[in-house]
Amino acid sequence: MADIAIIGGTGPEGRGLALRWAMAGHHLILGSRDEVRARDAANSLKLIKPGIHVSGHTNRAAIEKSDCVVFSIPYEGLDQAVSDFEDCLSGKLVISVIAPMDFRSGYPKALTVAEGSAAELIQARVPDCIVTSGFQNLSAQDLLKPDIEINGDIIICGDDSESKKFTMELADCIAGLRGVDGGHLGNSKTVEGLTALILYINKQTKSRRTIKLL
Repeated sequence: MADIAIIGGTGPEGRGLALRWAMAGHHLILGSRDEVRARDAANSLKLIKPGIHVSGHTNRAAIEKSDCVVFSIPYEGLDQAVSDFEDCLSGKLVISVIAPMDFRSGYPKALTVAEGSAAELIQARVPDCIVTSGFQNLSAQDLLKPDIEINGDIIICGDDSESKKFTMELADCIAGLRGVDGGHLGNSKTVEGLTALILYINKQTKSRRTIKLL
C-alpha cells in the first residue's frame, strides 16, 4: 500500500479520490495551504467511511510524507504550485488529474497549454519527477458516495511503464473502474480535452457520464 498525497485534497475531486483509494487500503494525505482545513477534510472522510487511513497536512508536509503526489487543483494555480514545491517533488511519482478549462462562456472549453497538457507542464517544470495523468473525467459527487459503483474506463498516460502500471492499478482498485494504457505522456492533451466535451454533454443531459471503451 502506498502513501499518497493529494494537493487540492480539500476540494470535491481530491476528497473523492482520497476516499476511494483509502477504501482500497492506501494511506491518503490531504494537502492544503491551511493545515486545519486539511485535517477537517480528512476527518469528514473518516465520518463517511470509518477506519480508513486519511490525514491532513500542509501541502509541503503532505508531499514530503508521500510516495506519490496527485495534483487535483485548478489549472490556473498549477504552474505556481509546481514551482513552489519543485524541490520536494523531485524523484517522486506525480499524477495529474487536471483538465485545463475555461467556463467563462457558460460552457466548459478546453484551454490550450503551451507545453501540450497540464501533465506535460509538470514534467517540464520538474524534469526529475515521473509524471502520469488520468482520472480527469470522474464525477466528484459519485466518488464521494462510497456505495456507488462507477462504471467507466480511466485512460492513463505516461512515459515510464512501471509508474503507468501503478497508476492503472489505482484506477482498478475503485469499484467499477478499469485502468487503460493511454500511451505516452503527450496523449494527455487528448484526454484532458475530452473532459470539456464530457462536461458539456453532462450539462446538456443532466447526467454524470464518463468514458467507457468497448
